[in-house]
Amino acid sequence: MGDIITQLGQLLVQTIPTVVFVFVLMLVLDRLLFSPLVRVMKQREEATTGALARAREQSQLAEAKSREYEASFQAARQDVYRLRDANRRAVLNEREQRLKRAREESEEMISNAQADLAGQVEAAKRDLVTQSQVLAAQITESILRG
Repeated sequence: MGDIITQLGQLLVQTIPTVVFVFVLMLVLDRLLFSPLVRVMKQREEATTGALARAREQSQLAEAKSREYEASFQAARQDVYRLRDANRRAVLNEREQRLKRAREESEEMISNAQADLAGQVEAAKRDLVTQSQVLAAQITESILRG
């Protein structure tokens, strides 16, 4: 049993440089490889998270601009509809006034024509009365002579 302990002691003494070498290697790798790698991974994560946050901000800003554009477009469309309706009403009013004036003028022309026709009828009646009296006188005279 003393032999086994001696062999274990020798084995332990032989492994000490390997253990020290592994610890030194771990320290060197940690400083040269793992720490920079972890730092770069954190920077990438922060950059990715920041880029995503900026992208969300830009998306929200674009949505707000889109809503604002849509609202102004809708307001402009309403203005166009209002102007078109006002123009249509103005044209209809003007048309109605022109029709009213045309009716008044035609009624005036008709009443003037009727008055002129009535005057012509009266003149024709007077002429007929005068001619009938002359004709009656001629007929009477021709009957009396004849």
